[in-house]
Amino acid sequence: MRKGAAVLCGAALVVAGMLPALPADANAPRAADTAQATGLTWNKCATAASPTLQCASVTVPLDYANPRGRQITVALSRVPHTAKTSQGPLLVNPGGPGGSGLKLAGFVASALPKAVAAQYDVIGFDPRGVGKSEPALDCRPGHFGPVRPDSVPGTRALERANLARARSFAVACATKYASVLPYIDTINAARDMDAIRKALGAERLSYFGYSYGTYLGAVYAKLFPQRVHRLVLDSIVDPTGVWYDDNIQQDYAFNDRHLAFLSWVARHDRTYRLSPDPARVGAKWYAMRAALAKNPARNKVGASELEDTFIPGGYYNGYWPRLAAAFSAYVNDKNPGPLVNAYQAMAAVAPSGDNGYSVYAAVQCRDVSWPRGWAQWRKDTWAVYAKAPFMAWNNAWYNAPCVFWPTSGLRPVDVANDALPPTLLFQATEDAATPYQGGVTVHHLLRRSSLVVEQGGGNHGVSLSGNACLDRYLAAYLTDGTVPHGRGGIDAVCPKLPDPEPATAKTATTPKGGSTLHGLLGFRG
Repeated sequence: MRKGAAVLCGAALVVAGMLPALPADANAPRAADTAQATGLTWNKCATAASPTLQCASVTVPLDYANPRGRQITVALSRVPHTAKTSQGPLLVNPGGPGGSGLKLAGFVASALPKAVAAQYDVIGFDPRGVGKSEPALDCRPGHFGPVRPDSVPGTRALERANLARARSFAVACATKYASVLPYIDTINAARDMDAIRKALGAERLSYFGYSYGTYLGAVYAKLFPQRVHRLVLDSIVDPTGVWYDDNIQQDYAFNDRHLAFLSWVARHDRTYRLSPDPARVGAKWYAMRAALAKNPARNKVGASELEDTFIPGGYYNGYWPRLAAAFSAYVNDKNPGPLVNAYQAMAAVAPSGDNGYSVYAAVQCRDVSWPRGWAQWRKDTWAVYAKAPFMAWNNAWYNAPCVFWPTSGLRPVDVANDALPPTLLFQATEDAATPYQGGVTVHHLLRRSSLVVEQGGGNHGVSLSGNACLDRYLAAYLTDGTVPHGRGGIDAVCPKLPDPEPATAKTATTPKGGSTLHGLLGFRG
């Protein structure tokens, strides 16, 4: 199970086995890069939320070892700087892997203080394979269509059905994208970022990444440390566990967040009428799951879809009122409508989600070597399930295509770095998607980093999400590089935001405000 922040700050780090999957000359001195712009053509692609947004694309090699071979495109967005002097490009990434960053540029530019945003060209991008980049992967459209087999393989038939789904997804990817998959990985995405820098004519770039985007940023900084101006990492992947071990740690952390949700429901028993006892609320949730496994709600929400619907609550507690209202309506009023509506709004996978999952699988399965024997997955997942049942099997099947993936895995990247300018890290102590240890580990690996902790916070993606304390540190850093310096492994602490207020099934909606960011970050990243 997860340990508290105070214990983790003093934990020893095991990184000796991490080997960089980098070019042989990756750490050799480099000649000066004049970074001549390559003539990007920016077109207006404004939205109501981002009236100055522009779009373009940059051409990059599919294989950087063969730069004159097949070319692909990476889609870009930009909110131009408005100050008289500019600090250059600020690339932003929402995570995933597989998340589109085009809209994130507009959000970041509008969420930062105007005087700060004015100093940067805020650049969003769809990493290779994603969204408007070409080719965009979509291995098996409708892979997550309801109703899927129960994720918990209580019978051999269920296990075979889920394994068949995972295998069929991997086979579909191999069939459609055999020539592309060997080049869809984090290292190549980082090289694309440097191609973007060159196309923009910038000698250095700044980077602001959430979730998986923290790993992408750390890998970029490892390959191109002299090209980094500012580096902000929020909700930080543990690079020593990519990706099999990190997913197991997620299972424990999401179970903890689910227990926190159940306790919140119990505290608001006057509204939800499920019980003032968290354990009884939990028993009713698992009874609901068992009922849906036998009789899916409106042929849309079975046991697996129920898990999909409640997993977002582990990313952002702003979703708790809607989830609790749907839970209450199903149990107390025998009304599945709010639950089905919540599934459709928060968990049903659109075509863009099919693309995102295809890239997610392609990157994670290629980045590192996964266990190829299903027996190990079965043993490990049942062991996790015994202590943390909420997401254990759902998460295992989400990643199971890696058992059958057609490309071999690379070696993990050792992101340790003492060549960077001061960098800024944000981490919530109760984050489920990227547990707290990731922030501590990267703080140790990046020698001049400063770690700002949201104490008691459980949301994933915490800066620019309504916490003014965190945002002050971000604004100061992006303005002039100022970072806090503390003692004991943490450089600054901010209190968490209050938990949400309850809502009934009639009043519960998907929240605005902080959820604008969380809608852009998506889930699983």
